Amino acid sequence: MSQLQAMELFVSAAREGSFSAAGRHNGLSPASVSRRIGELEARLGVQLFNRTTRHLALTEAGKAYLQRVEPALHSIEDAEAAALALQSSPRGTLRVHSRMLFGMTVVMPLMPQFQKMYPELKVELSLSERRIQLREEDFDVDLRIAAPKDESLMQRRLLATERILVAAADYIARTPAVREPDDLVKHNCLTYWMGANDVVWRFMRKGKLKEMTVPSSFSANNGYVLHQLAVMGHGIALLDDYTVSGEIERGQLRRLLPGYRVTNSTFDEGIFATFLQTNYLPGKIRAFVDFLAANVPGQVRKAGLVPMRSQAIKPVNTR
Repeated sequence: MSQLQAMELFVSAAREGSFSAAGRHNGLSPASVSRRIGELEARLGVQLFNRTTRHLALTEAGKAYLQRVEPALHSIEDAEAAALALQSSPRGTLRVHSRMLFGMTVVMPLMPQFQKMYPELKVELSLSERRIQLREEDFDVDLRIAAPKDESLMQRRLLATERILVAAADYIARTPAVREPDDLVKHNCLTYWMGANDVVWRFMRKGKLKEMTVPSSFSANNGYVLHQLAVMGHGIALLDDYTVSGEIERGQLRRLLPGYRVTNSTFDEGIFATFLQTNYLPGKIRAFVDFLAANVPGQVRKAGLVPMRSQAIKPVNTR
């Protein structure tokens, strides 16, 4: 293995905190990673990690080495990106992460068309509900619901959305009316799991913000699960408008508190393509983001996932 590859393994192990994770990212076994980092340590004449059976920690020399090596590797990546940006056709591997529902219903159906346009580009699409780290996890693009706050990241809004409160018609018929946010204390709210803290929903009306802890007997880290339980009449869910537009149009779900903007995070919502800020944007990233920007709105409409603001649907908030 070259010294450059060994340096890359070292940085990966340092950031991931384990040889196993570094191995998974590089297609190697933990034993191979350990051996090759050991060879790097022998070449340098210093110990870079303190190793135990359960813990991996940088030594003082390892911390100093990481501070020098990581920026150097980033410079090499920028140099490669600059060269690749001059290619007439993107090639190589494009690693994309997306939220699950958006990835399955919007991104996946567009991939045959994209790969027909760029046959030399391999796409690896990973779906989950967690917030990933682009550089540390070696992703090129992350499709997020909220705009990133990290200044090292670039963004492009692909779709404007908002979050809305919905419930099934039969749930609304058998429970107290919801006319104000405080009425939610009498209801079962289906909430997105964001850790051990209480679930707080934020309500905005005429410039006034109200925050409240909502009662919940069920939480999940997957919006599709909350969506299905809401359709089944199990409670009130806070979901992205485009994910429930079809059910609202068919009468399976109804919107509650339409006079309020509601969120569990930020009001600046939408689907954003997020990628690292570099001096030279790789051609594969530019091609992919430009393609999504041009095709996502049409695919959303084709899938029947139309943002509420573009639909003539009459919301309800009482029984």
